[in-house]
Amino acid sequence: MKRILVLLAIATVGTAASVSAAQAEVITNDMASISFAGFVSCANGGAGEILSGRIDVHNVVTSTVNDNHTSDRFQFQPHGTMVGAITGDVYRVTGVTQGTSTESLQDGHHTLTYVNNFRLIGPGPGNNLLVHETAHMTIDGDDVVVKHDNLSIECTQRRPR
Repeated sequence: MKRILVLLAIATVGTAASVSAAQAEVITNDMASISFAGFVSCANGGAGEILSGRIDVHNVVTSTVNDNHTSDRFQFQPHGTMVGAITGDVYRVTGVTQGTSTESLQDGHHTLTYVNNFRLIGPGPGNNLLVHETAHMTIDGDDVVVKHDNLSIECTQRRPR
């Protein structure tokens, strides 16, 4: 839920910044660096461990305003490395989150749809983490409806080369 609210906030900022635009305009095209730590059950031979590190994220947001309607598109691409607190194993971070956001400037009806693919690629077999999420959120007045069409978090084997 926290991720959805962050994406909504980013989309809303993009929408507010583009109210006078008449065609698609790049609102954001930058890099951000964040520190991150989290428990990964695939790590440490399946016993799990905390991974921590810095993740660089390339952010691109575009916005279009037509009549009384705004439409935003966003894409976030993380990359970096994380290190296991117990094993010292190094994991590569990769993925992409992309989606759209629309809002009526007349009645405040707002939708947000996104697809998130996030991977942690570890050394050796069986310790890769794959997160895939497809979600849709609708805000209509005080009603907020969040629907996860698909959410999976799984440990995967490294594919042979």
